[in-house]
Amino acid sequence: MGTVFTKIIDGEIPGRFVWSDEQCVGFLSINPLGPGHTLVVPRAEIDQWVDADAELTAHLMQVARTVGLAVREVWSPPRVGLMVAGFEVPHLHVHVFPAHDMRAFDFANAATEVDAAEQDGHADALRAALRGAGHGEHVPG
Repeated sequence: MGTVFTKIIDGEIPGRFVWSDEQCVGFLSINPLGPGHTLVVPRAEIDQWVDADAELTAHLMQVARTVGLAVREVWSPPRVGLMVAGFEVPHLHVHVFPAHDMRAFDFANAATEVDAAEQDGHADALRAALRGAGHGEHVPG
């Protein structure tokens, strides 16, 4: 039985994808810390980031940086947050989100309900920024 992230990657559960390549995907969080909160997730089911090889870890960080630049372009936050927590789902994932202060890093402040149309708009905005930055080959849809 695969993780919930594997089910999203495989299309068994819907996801708002903003990135896809051979090694990983990026999709919006269902409990975002802010607009455009994206999870960068390897296709391989790896539980903890320290279990990933150096090449995959470097690739995830590069994709997270690319998504982070798009987050910064779209929402202009004072900082773009990056976090690897990993307690919610036993599948390595990197959180990328706009951060206005340290409260942005507290999952107690994550949204428990989101507006579907608003999330669709956030995904569209990130996709447009990623395409505009020359990453169209990795932007789904």
